[in-house]
Amino acid sequence: MQPQDDEAPRDRIDIEPIGLLDPLRWLWMGWRDMLSQPLISLFYGACFWVMALIVATVFHNNPEYTLSAISGCLLLGPFLAMGLYDVSMHKERDEPPSFTSSMMCWKPHIRSMSMLVMVMVVLELVWGRASLVVFAVFYNSGGMPTTASVLEAVFNPQNWEFIAAYICVGGFFAGLVFASMMVSIPMILDRDTDAITACITSLRVFFGRTDVVLFWGLLIAVLVVLAMMPSAIGLLLVGPWLGFASWHAYRGTVRVTEPAEA
Repeated sequence: MQPQDDEAPRDRIDIEPIGLLDPLRWLWMGWRDMLSQPLISLFYGACFWVMALIVATVFHNNPEYTLSAISGCLLLGPFLAMGLYDVSMHKERDEPPSFTSSMMCWKPHIRSMSMLVMVMVVLELVWGRASLVVFAVFYNSGGMPTTASVLEAVFNPQNWEFIAAYICVGGFFAGLVFASMMVSIPMILDRDTDAITACITSLRVFFGRTDVVLFWGLLIAVLVVLAMMPSAIGLLLVGPWLGFASWHAYRGTVRVTEPAEA
């Protein structure tokens, strides 16, 4: 008797060839999606803006709780992003997007999303701890420094050696998060895949065309920095714009082929 294979055939995941100018095309397509859904875009933009204001308020009044505030945003951010992806997905399928669908699209994927968010929070916590270790190496204060003391040192231009090391450590973790999350959430929404497969696929995209992905990350960073001045009001526009564009980044880099029926 031959053993039965109970495993269902899996989708084939291929990485599409992309060029250096493709990120500009993703931004253009995201811009069109945003203009076509102004009310939904404004709602999500307002959510991102409020989150930024909360982090800024905590930073100015209680800097020791800044990492906690950022962690809270990391818990909520992916679900907001998925709502924007849902809008672009419906438009791509010639289906009318709806606010209700975008708000509830995470429910069928709650297990994968929970795992993905947990990974993000763990990386953020390790990132924060690594930053404190860098501070302790440069400043022998006799104990583990506080977040407030680290932030004070970061914004002191006389500490250029510490700032350089701090930026290197921060850049490494930021790159790791971006590389593993670039297409993870839209892939979970589109294919209902598990979080591990989604992260591995995102890393394949990163290592397949690192130059293009880094350019895409640079565009995102520049737009976010510009959006933060003044009072983060630009996030009302940039937040949903980048959300829609990120869906098109996923569609432009990942091709999923369903297994042939027996």
